[in-house]
Amino acid sequence: MGIINFMHCKFQFRVQSPLKVLRTIFLLPWLAAMFVLPAHAAPLDPELVAQLNADGNAAKKAAIIKLALIATPEAIKVLKALGNDELYIGGENEEFIFFMKGDIETGQAFDAATGEEITPVPEYADTMYPNNRVRRTLNTSLEVLKLFDPDRDTRFDAATKIEDSGADAAFLPVLDKVLKEETDSEIKLTVTMIRAMIGLESEDTAVRLASVKELGESDNPDIKLKLTEMTDPANEADSGVRAAAEKSLASLEQRLLIGETVTRIFTGISLGSILMLAALGLAITYGVMGIINMAHGELLMIGAFATFVVHDIFRDHFPEYFDWYIVVSVPVAFFVAAIVGAIMERSVIRWLYGRALETLLTTWGISLILIQTVRSTFGTFNQEIANPSWLSGSVEVMSNVDLPWNRIIIIGFAILVLALVWVLLNRTRLGLFVRAVTQNRAMAGCVGVPTARIDTVAFSLGAAIAGLGGVSLSQVGNVGPEMGQGWIVDCFMTVVLGGVGQLAGTVWAAMGIGIVTKLVEGGLGAVIAKVVVLVIIIMVIQKRPQGIFALKGRTADD
Repeated sequence: MGIINFMHCKFQFRVQSPLKVLRTIFLLPWLAAMFVLPAHAAPLDPELVAQLNADGNAAKKAAIIKLALIATPEAIKVLKALGNDELYIGGENEEFIFFMKGDIETGQAFDAATGEEITPVPEYADTMYPNNRVRRTLNTSLEVLKLFDPDRDTRFDAATKIEDSGADAAFLPVLDKVLKEETDSEIKLTVTMIRAMIGLESEDTAVRLASVKELGESDNPDIKLKLTEMTDPANEADSGVRAAAEKSLASLEQRLLIGETVTRIFTGISLGSILMLAALGLAITYGVMGIINMAHGELLMIGAFATFVVHDIFRDHFPEYFDWYIVVSVPVAFFVAAIVGAIMERSVIRWLYGRALETLLTTWGISLILIQTVRSTFGTFNQEIANPSWLSGSVEVMSNVDLPWNRIIIIGFAILVLALVWVLLNRTRLGLFVRAVTQNRAMAGCVGVPTARIDTVAFSLGAAIAGLGGVSLSQVGNVGPEMGQGWIVDCFMTVVLGGVGQLAGTVWAAMGIGIVTKLVEGGLGAVIAKVVVLVIIIMVIQKRPQGIFALKGRTADD
């Protein structure tokens, strides 16, 4: 046997003996049949397929489960056809169950069991429509088959659907196989819970006891009802199983309570973040100028409607960049609200310093003007703003804890704004002037600080921060002309509780009010939550009239 080397090729051609060449040629068709040509479809048991048209639901469900356990492509094809109403029954005695290729009158019929063509097409053909009970078993069977899909998300989605709908004990061998082959811990836990739920129906006391103990490790609220039933002697005769069910139920309830508490605290932090953005600007203006600005809520509304305008521009003119409208809305809302605040300060508020009552009434009138202006421009109805795709959805921490992305981003955005405001007030020349005017206006003016200009800048900054709060509000609710009215009282409560002019106090007060509100709401409702928060604020003010953080400077001396 020789070897021929080709200089321009990167392989070697090996010349074999004539006998080996003939043997290779003889084996070639067999190799093609094994590795290239598709295998012949394995026929199904005709009696099993015929059972799909049995009289009772139990027989039909048994046939569906058996086909699912076979799990061959032919069996899966029959189940999918049944689920899609593409399986037919025909013949004088309904002896044919078949697929159709083409129209029922002019097409071809193929036997569902053997795959062979039926000629002529059976008369009296009709579509097989499984009832709801049979279809429930059919859907579960199809989902069970997806547990072997290579895609992890497909398997997880199938496991979740089976857990919600339940599964028959006949699927236990399949679930056991899944548990042996599955590597994803989350899917394995879900399948384990499914298996445990099936085990509760077992006649074997040991199996029920083991299932009850396994269910105690779950955090699925749907399991609570089943465990509660197992504690009733009418449903469970064995005292040991009942005792284990009570223990598992207590463990599950504790885990669910933790999940509910986490959800409420997270929602409270989210509410506190929005409240902090809304109150931060008010803390600056009230601390610097002592202005009771009743139009501060409308500055939030201005920021929200600026977001609405940008939202519509992107939707109508730049739909391919729609997901980024919220990024553009942030500077737009900031500057629009700042301009409105500067106009308010330069035209009206500047002439009312030191006259608290007149300022309160005037800013209230300004708030009405702003509301009516927005009504005339955008209408009286609430406007809905769609979230960008990257702000949609949620993160599942537990089965009863879903943290929405829009609220997670709002919390992060509030932290970013707070950090920037802190840097502005503590690390810049403008911040030095603002703090100087806050502590002692007269002395600051004597050393050359332009107090009138600082008043305008500070008021504009407070209005701009309120506009950023409006951007956040637009992502968690509808935008309307009266939306600011519901926040002005909470803003003042936050500023007073935290300490007038104190940013740290505003942050702590906003978070405290948000968390307490949501914790109380969960048990007593929104109205009682407002009352409880107000009572707590009154009690704190009784002990610390200047708020959580005592104010130093001009306003404190007054």
